[in-house]
Amino acid sequence: MISTTSYTSESLIIEGGFKLKGKVRISGSKNASLPIIMSTLLTKETCHIEDVPDLLDVKNSVELLRLLGAQVIQGPNFLTIDASKVNSYIAPDYLVRRMRASVLAMGPLLARFKKAVVAMPGGCSIGVRAIDQHLKVFEKAGAHIKVQHGYIHLELKDIKPVEYTFEVVTVTGTENALMFLSMCEKRSILRNIAIEPEVMDLIEVLRKMGASIQVEGRTAIIRGCSELGGFTHRVIPDRIEAGTFLVAGFMTKGDIELENVRVDHLGSVIEKLKEAGAHIEVYGTDRIRVYSKGNGIKPLSISTSEYPGFPTDMQAQFMAMCCLADGWSDITENIFENRFQHVAELKRMGADIYVKGRTAFIRGVEKLTGAEVFSTDLRASASLVLAGLVAEGKTIVRDIYHLDRGYERLDEKLRNLGALIERKASYE
Repeated sequence: MISTTSYTSESLIIEGGFKLKGKVRISGSKNASLPIIMSTLLTKETCHIEDVPDLLDVKNSVELLRLLGAQVIQGPNFLTIDASKVNSYIAPDYLVRRMRASVLAMGPLLARFKKAVVAMPGGCSIGVRAIDQHLKVFEKAGAHIKVQHGYIHLELKDIKPVEYTFEVVTVTGTENALMFLSMCEKRSILRNIAIEPEVMDLIEVLRKMGASIQVEGRTAIIRGCSELGGFTHRVIPDRIEAGTFLVAGFMTKGDIELENVRVDHLGSVIEKLKEAGAHIEVYGTDRIRVYSKGNGIKPLSISTSEYPGFPTDMQAQFMAMCCLADGWSDITENIFENRFQHVAELKRMGADIYVKGRTAFIRGVEKLTGAEVFSTDLRASASLVLAGLVAEGKTIVRDIYHLDRGYERLDEKLRNLGALIERKASYE
């Protein structure tokens, strides 16, 4: 069953120095699951989603759907959703603040009910992620938009076809627009779209529902339906979880094999790991082995960018790895303006890092030492866990509710690979 537990008062206690060895199955993608869950609002037919990860963000999405009137059946990593009786188009503030992806309800609700009221989004503290690009698409389609008391109110008579070029590449903006326009029968064109694997997985779902969507480069041509159908779909594996385990295997001088991966989604991550000295073997399309021959970690120069470039969601994990590299590394963050909050926590563990503008410069040190550190966002949490796995002594990672938003039973999976890691209430 998908858990309903809240982890706001828990910490991870890690004893460093153990090599990770064995096999680990990668969960379904968080960032693919959330928009697919929201897409069920577009249809009155039943939808079945498989390999849904057991995460707080999924729990919050299910809570929102139920609040709107949908019936949701939960099983071991699957959801069956019937949104035929949805009778509300209001996404309340307390839910949207918990999870920024709640804003993805806006497009489906507006398309289906011609009205939507959604609280201004919250989420991680990694920077201002404006939704102006979402709203510009809706406005071009004929929506009247006003903001009152922290809520965005949208209303339209009929969906007009849209031709729009995104001013910046935006994943959630692309997803919201695609879901919305899938109920417009006339042809729409979106340019400069995001083409992340999670976006393409949503497109596959929308096609199953009856929409015609053609993608050429960063241009999408959409011809929707006034009545979309249900679907059955298996979510793609989580490429960020896979990347995190690849880094963990190499950092700990271990030898692990990842199952249920999409090798074709990991190109830039695999390339940088090989550059750092990792040995990687690929078996078919869905298994990867990573191991170290004990030759150390070579320094790296990394610049984050939109897919297929190096993912911003792997920046923090690679920074933890570079803390032990033989020389200077540099990491430039081009996607979010406030995503180096983990630097201060890594420095508490003995890392040598300084930040200038959007670039962090990391001088590799001989060792990290255990410390009490605090999670600031989802991927920063993962970087601190990785640092704890290789640090001398005990590391306590506080506020791990961030981690539980995006990693399914990470501590359990690491323990099965040989890590000495346990979860405790923060007051213990």
